[in-house]
Amino acid sequence: MILTLENITKSFNEKKILDNVNFYINNNDKIGLVGVNGTGKSTLLKIAARTEEPDAGKVVCSNGVRISYLPQTPEFKENTTVMEQLFINAAPEAKALMEYEAKAILNKLNITEVDKCVGLLSAGQRKRVAIACALVVPCELLIFDEPTNHLDNDMILWLENYLTRYKGSILMVTHDRYFLDRISNRIAELDKGKIYSYEGNYSRFLELKTLREENEQSSERKSQALYKKELAWIQRGAKARGTKAKGRIQEFEKLKEKLGTETEEKLELSSVSSRLGKKTIEINDISKKFGGKVIVKDFEYTVTRNARIGIVGNNGVGKSTLLNIIAGRIQPDNGSIDVGSTVKFGYFSQETGEVDVSLRAIDYIKGIAEIIETRDGKITASQMLEKFLFSPEIQYNTIDKLSGGERRRLLLLGVLMKAPNILLLDEPTNDLDIETLTILEDYLESFDGAVITVSHDRYFLDKVVSTILELSGNGTGLIKEYNGGYSDYIAARKADQSDCPKNKPKASKNKDRETRVKPRKLKFTYKEQKEYEEIDNDIANLEIKIADLKNQMEKYATDYVKLQELMEEKQKAEDQMEEKMNRWVYLNDLAEQIESQK
Repeated sequence: MILTLENITKSFNEKKILDNVNFYINNNDKIGLVGVNGTGKSTLLKIAARTEEPDAGKVVCSNGVRISYLPQTPEFKENTTVMEQLFINAAPEAKALMEYEAKAILNKLNITEVDKCVGLLSAGQRKRVAIACALVVPCELLIFDEPTNHLDNDMILWLENYLTRYKGSILMVTHDRYFLDRISNRIAELDKGKIYSYEGNYSRFLELKTLREENEQSSERKSQALYKKELAWIQRGAKARGTKAKGRIQEFEKLKEKLGTETEEKLELSSVSSRLGKKTIEINDISKKFGGKVIVKDFEYTVTRNARIGIVGNNGVGKSTLLNIIAGRIQPDNGSIDVGSTVKFGYFSQETGEVDVSLRAIDYIKGIAEIIETRDGKITASQMLEKFLFSPEIQYNTIDKLSGGERRRLLLLGVLMKAPNILLLDEPTNDLDIETLTILEDYLESFDGAVITVSHDRYFLDKVVSTILELSGNGTGLIKEYNGGYSDYIAARKADQSDCPKNKPKASKNKDRETRVKPRKLKFTYKEQKEYEEIDNDIANLEIKIADLKNQMEKYATDYVKLQELMEEKQKAEDQMEEKMNRWVYLNDLAEQIESQK
């Protein structure tokens, strides 16, 4: 155990964020911290990194443990160079030893001007320098708050591989579910001031959490039944003369209070949009340069009525610029954007600067619309805020008192309240919690209109889009179209690379001999024949085993040690099942080919 948080309590504006939290980090733990925006994830990281003090409780760190912390919004000394910033607190001898590695990390993060003043860097470049600062100094514990924000997909993949190989411990908050799934070996969930720990990666956490919630729902149903029974007893006019009767009334009041506070809030997005005619957006041979750099050249495209388009490419290639051209915020140098008369844009920007942070949350939403029409009927601004997990108390907070994630959620609500029929989303996943993202993805699936998004979130792109537009960024202004989500796009790119002439295998010099070789007659080996005869029974037995393990998992839903063992056994059985199914497909194909030879 290298770090322990003991009985940590923290409040903001009379709201208790952390309530007597106990949490520990072991050597080689790679922990993903999840929870709804505003629950205190960033606050917990700051307390663990000792950049913020709790109201009560203490942080105990083992002797010799060094911590490197990446905040969500890094702060720099504006007049220092990039290289000076990396070693700002390091001894001169450490700088001499680590300078080569520092330049290598910066190069991987596409920061090549190491003598450039930090004050001249963009927000994305500053974040990448901050990541390099966290990685270059030797430490036993990395604490990362949203490390993938402002990184393009190639950089995320590099960081993912780096952290997978990292020998120390990691505590991180990230909304990138692929990143979380591939790095973490433990998930900690922060919920209503309490923390719950789950062994395994994000996929395993979802399974275990589902079991926990099902068990809690079962317990709540029993409490509801008991409550109804006790309520009937009270209503019959219970006499509180005896000690037992008094005790029973007290227990009833406790039960009533408990049931009143355990209602789970869920984010719900009702579909809100305006009618969209046949004509949407026609992009006619547009071109755009910035400072001599070609962003787009001779690009022509028609956006269909229910298009789901993802725009990808490395940082700085002009993804946001293309989105702004489509929105009419930036004019192309050549060509035109022809927008249909019924089109109503909803633009969700990366920036929050245009919002008056002195406004109360409810006044900001009322300024857009006081009442909106949804499929469920009329909803007021206050009711819509509650659907977005803004309680009546939080609604009257000014925007500057909201967390970064809560602000993003409020801005998203503001965009949807305008009832757009074409959504333009610029990095919509930044600073949104996973629960909000999941519901947003479901909402976009049923959204009656077109969606065009710039995003580096691979999971989000896989879930939402059906077309990928890739900006080359090589100075040609070329935009290439791929069908499918992000995983399909990556597969297609690999296929394109393998089809390149330089990647093709060299032709054999002995062509004549190759043509004389007779094709081998297909047949089963003895081992394959035996496997083919037995494989159906093997698959059936594995299906029975997996079903039995699922039943045992329900039985031991509250015994997390036993549950973990059963989960591991189930995973092994499912891996065996997948292997058997692959073999079944191969053997049956082979059997059909053998049969066709006869």
